[in-house]
Amino acid sequence: MIRSNARLALALLTAPLLLCACATEARNTQTAVEKQANPEDSMHVQYLEIVTSDVDATCEVLAKVHGVTFGAPEAGFGNARIAALESGGRIGVRAPLAEHEQPVVRPYLLVDDIDAAVGAAEAVGGLIAMPATEIPGDGKFAIYILGGIQHGLWQLESAAD
Repeated sequence: MIRSNARLALALLTAPLLLCACATEARNTQTAVEKQANPEDSMHVQYLEIVTSDVDATCEVLAKVHGVTFGAPEAGFGNARIAALESGGRIGVRAPLAEHEQPVVRPYLLVDDIDAAVGAAEAVGGLIAMPATEIPGDGKFAIYILGGIQHGLWQLESAAD
């Protein structure tokens, strides 16, 4: 009898904790679903840069596989040929700008405050390869290297004002 009372008391004490845990998990699941439904509220690749020695072939394959159309080289993007993506972002393919530049695929994640994002990257040991730099009409970008990976940041012009 004493054991069953102790079990009942334990169940009564732990039930609210289990309910809180279930409610928290449900909220987290709901938040994840909301972010999928509203991609502007989640991490967004604004610009995907591909640096390659064969720009034309790369653009041709991407166009055929993904149904995108690349424009003429744009000087403001290092002569990258750029295609718009359904997500609202863009993909650019360009040749290396210097003999020492290696091929790379570099995603630029959209941020609200590029200076704060660069500061956060620097604070954890990121090497700033390109400080926040404006591309007139398109916003600002920056590049940092962390863990041997090149990371890009992008702030849209409307947020850059």
